[in-house]
Amino acid sequence: MSSLSRRAELFEGDGSESRFSGPATGDERRMLTGMLAAQRATLRLKCEGLGAELAERSVEPSTLSLLGLVRHLADVERRWFRRVLAGQDAPAVFSSPAAPDGDFDGAVAAPEVVAQAWDAWRTEVEFAESFAARAPDLEVSGKDGWRGEVSLRWVLVHMIEEYARHNGHADLLRERIDGTIGL
Repeated sequence: MSSLSRRAELFEGDGSESRFSGPATGDERRMLTGMLAAQRATLRLKCEGLGAELAERSVEPSTLSLLGLVRHLADVERRWFRRVLAGQDAPAVFSSPAAPDGDFDGAVAAPEVVAQAWDAWRTEVEFAESFAARAPDLEVSGKDGWRGEVSLRWVLVHMIEEYARHNGHADLLRERIDGTIGL
């Protein structure tokens, strides 16, 4: 006999229980970086155990896939932390002016494409975590063509929102792939 579960239960997998164990009071930087770490861990968890299935699309005509989300979020991390805050000349890895949706359109089931996406994502997350830890305060800022001047504080809040929104997509995509549900 199988046990019933609620959609609101925690998603099963390595590290699921500890995702949201970051601080809920105290230092603002620790709280923001902890919440962002939890959102990143949620994306990783939603993709755990999948290979080629990561490239499965949601529904036609959408190009949305878990692999596309990984590629997209690698580019988003790169944009805000490397280009805007660190001022580096760091073009997007997966999209370009010629292929603005390359992050999703190029998300195909080839093993090398999957590996490249995870490598890029891990590299950008590592850079962002290091940048946030080294910054003298949350008011460190950079210039963005869309938002103008933005602070590290704003970027951290924006990244939490970005991951949270896309983790909602990941919930639906993972359920479509193998029926796995949970937060």
